[in-house]
Amino acid sequence: MLGTGWKIAALGAAALLCSPADARPLQVSVVPPIVAQHRAQAAGAVDPSTRLQLDVVLPMRNKEKLRDLLTALYTPSSRLYRHWLTVAQFTRQFGPTLKDYRAAMRFFRAHGLTVTHTAPNRYLFQVEGSAADIERTLHVTLGRYQHPFENRQFMAPDREPTLGMKVPLQEVIGLDDFVLSHPKYRPPEPGQQRAGGGGSGPGGWFIGSDFRAAYYGTGAKAKLDGKGQSVALMELGPYDPNDIALYFSKVGQTSSVPVNGISVDGATVNCSACNDGEQILDIVYAISMAPGMDQVQVYVGNKPVDVENQMATDNTSKQLSTSWGYGEHFETEDAIYQEMAAQGQSYFTASGDFSSLQKSGPWPEEDANIIAVGGTDLETTAPGGPWKAESAWKDSAAGPSLDHNILIEPYQLPYITKKNMGSKKYRNVADISANADFDMYICSKGQCFGGVGGTSFSSPIWAGFNALMNQYAADHGKPAVGFLNPTLYGVLKGNSQLTHDVLGGDNTIYPAVKGYDLVGGVGSPNGLATIKAVTGP
Repeated sequence: MLGTGWKIAALGAAALLCSPADARPLQVSVVPPIVAQHRAQAAGAVDPSTRLQLDVVLPMRNKEKLRDLLTALYTPSSRLYRHWLTVAQFTRQFGPTLKDYRAAMRFFRAHGLTVTHTAPNRYLFQVEGSAADIERTLHVTLGRYQHPFENRQFMAPDREPTLGMKVPLQEVIGLDDFVLSHPKYRPPEPGQQRAGGGGSGPGGWFIGSDFRAAYYGTGAKAKLDGKGQSVALMELGPYDPNDIALYFSKVGQTSSVPVNGISVDGATVNCSACNDGEQILDIVYAISMAPGMDQVQVYVGNKPVDVENQMATDNTSKQLSTSWGYGEHFETEDAIYQEMAAQGQSYFTASGDFSSLQKSGPWPEEDANIIAVGGTDLETTAPGGPWKAESAWKDSAAGPSLDHNILIEPYQLPYITKKNMGSKKYRNVADISANADFDMYICSKGQCFGGVGGTSFSSPIWAGFNALMNQYAADHGKPAVGFLNPTLYGVLKGNSQLTHDVLGGDNTIYPAVKGYDLVGGVGSPNGLATIKAVTGP
C-alpha cells in the first residue's frame, strides 16, 4: 500500500575514504537519458569556477517496516489508525543514522565543499562549491549540451557519479538542469477564454469565495472557516505581498489571514512588480476556502526537493499544496511523501494541463503518494451560489503513470472500468478535482484580470477545503485526516453522494463518466457530506 514504487576535517575524513577501485555509485541514476545514450549535442564545458548548490540524499532505513506502518495508519480497523508520527519519531525509525549523516558531511567537507543546510530527518543536506571541486569529488565532467526541444543549453554530468566513501548515498540533485520548473497556472490562449458571468467577481469572473460557496456553503450553516489550521504552499519563485492585498481589494473583501514567507535554500521570498500569478492565486484561493485559518506558509525555494523536505520536517501545516511541474526524482521525493503521510499531512498537486501527462510534464502528480487534483468546468445556480453541475475540463491532464515503476494502488483498482479507460496496472491520475476552466480572476504584477485557468487553481482550493476537514476533526476530538487517497477511495465506493460527481465531457482523451474517471477522479468537495465521510464517525 501507499507507493508500489518504494522502490570536516581532512584527517577525520581519512577513515571514510575508499580506494578508487572501491568507489561507490549512487543508488539512483542522475544522468539525463539523452546524455547517457550519447544523443545530446555537446556545446562546451562548464566553467570550473561556476558555483553550484547540490542536495546530497541518503537512503531511508527500514522501508518494509515503513510500508507496514503506513498500511496500519490508514486501515480503520487497526489500533494504529491515524496515530500519526512526529518528525522525531519518524527520523528515529526510518531516517538515515546520525553516524552515516555526519560521515557523509565530513566526506564532502574534506573535498573542499561547504555544507550550507542540514535537515532534521537527516535525509539530505546541501553542499556548495565550485564545478571543479564537484567534478573531482564525484568523478564526473560537467558539460553544456544543446537542448533537443527548447531553445537553450542545459548542464549535465557525462557519467554517473562515484564516490570514494563507505556510506551509501541515494542521489545527488543539482548536477543537471535538463528539466526546468514551471508553474501550471495558464492565461488563456486565443479562442480559449470564456466570457465572464458565472462568478461574483469583477466582470462576472469566478473568485475564491465562489468556490467556498459551491464546495462548502454559505450563511449560518457554513461555520467552518479553518480556525486552528494552516496551509503550506510550495513555490519556486518569489511573490509580491501587495498583489495579495490588491486581489482582496478588487473583489471587495478583506483578509486577516497572516501570509508567512519562508526562504528555503537561500531563495528570495518577496519581489516587487514581478510575475507572481501562480504564487498569488495559490495564496488567495486557499485563503478564500478557509478564511479563518491561522496562517498560510509560503515556502519559496530553488529546488522542489528542498521545499518538500522542509514542509515535511517543519510539520506545522497538515495541508500542503503545489501547482508547479518539475523534473522527476521519484526515489527521493516518494520517501518524503511517505513521511508526510506518516505524519498525517495531506499533500495536493495540480494534475497538470494540456490534456495529457506527457504534454503537461508528469511530475509530481503521477506519484502514488501525492493527491493529484484534476480540473473541471463548474456551474453554480447563481453568482456566489451553490453547486449546480460539474463536467470535465478539456485541458485537464490525466492518464496512467508514465513511470512504469509506479503501479496502481489496491484502493484505486476497483474503480477502473472500460468506460473510464483507466489502467489496471499503473497508477491513474487524477484522484479528485475542482474547477480549472478559463473563467477565474487573479492579480499579478500589480494588475488584476479574469479569464485565467489551469489545475493550478484546483490544488489550493482542495488544500483550503482540507483545512475545514481538519478543523472539523479537531472540534470533534479526532486526529487530522492525513493522506486522503486511501480514505476517499475507501469511503466513496458505492456512495457517490459523498462528493460531487464530475459527469459529462472529456479532456479530449478520457471521458468524465459516472463515478470515478481519470479527469475528475472521485469528484469535487460536497460540503459536510465529504467532511463527515473523511473524518469518520
